[in-house]
Amino acid sequence: MIRVIIAEDHHLVRQGIRALLEKQSHISVIGEAQDGQEALDLTRKMRPDVLLLDINMPRINGIDVIKKLRSVGTPTEVLILSMHEDESLVKRALYNGARGYILKKSITEELFTAIRDTSSRRTYLSPQLYNFVDSDILEDNERVNRVSQIKSLTSRELEVCQLIVNGNKNNEIARQLGISVKTVEKHRANLMEKLSVQDVAGLVREAIKQGLIFLEG
Repeated sequence: MIRVIIAEDHHLVRQGIRALLEKQSHISVIGEAQDGQEALDLTRKMRPDVLLLDINMPRINGIDVIKKLRSVGTPTEVLILSMHEDESLVKRALYNGARGYILKKSITEELFTAIRDTSSRRTYLSPQLYNFVDSDILEDNERVNRVSQIKSLTSRELEVCQLIVNGNKNNEIARQLGISVKTVEKHRANLMEKLSVQDVAGLVREAIKQGLIFLEG
């Protein structure tokens, strides 16, 4: 289930989007925000998978909402929903860590695809926007979001990561840290999600690549 917060200052538009999304069995709308500050507060509190965010928001604009979320490592992916087919806005949104950008006139099946891709950490743009977004920008977007995910690792997750890299099994990690095996399994799952890996071998490779752990000599 993809958990979504809708941040849109126009009530009727917001309700229309919600009605569309609630028809999808794989999407759950867990909150709504009518201004940027409310979007920021709700996202920090509820940590949805996707924040569907308009750029032109009262109090705090969409770009600044993204900056604030990324500055504290909030793992939520941001999908911009805008009426503006503007090159500079698209580039600013991606440079600052939005995962995707979709035009309001595309609120049909494309919205569902955009939310699904965004929740899976794949960059999504409305097709007509690719004309002025080059590959360097998309690569920078992936890098910004990657850094955000790594920053969101907790100290406990880093401890568990180190012990996994050292070859410890779940029960051994639980004993060393004084926690339950179930808690270890949860930390392991979080690590794999945040580092976008599918197995322990991938976790070890990524942890070493990102310098998250030290290797025993």
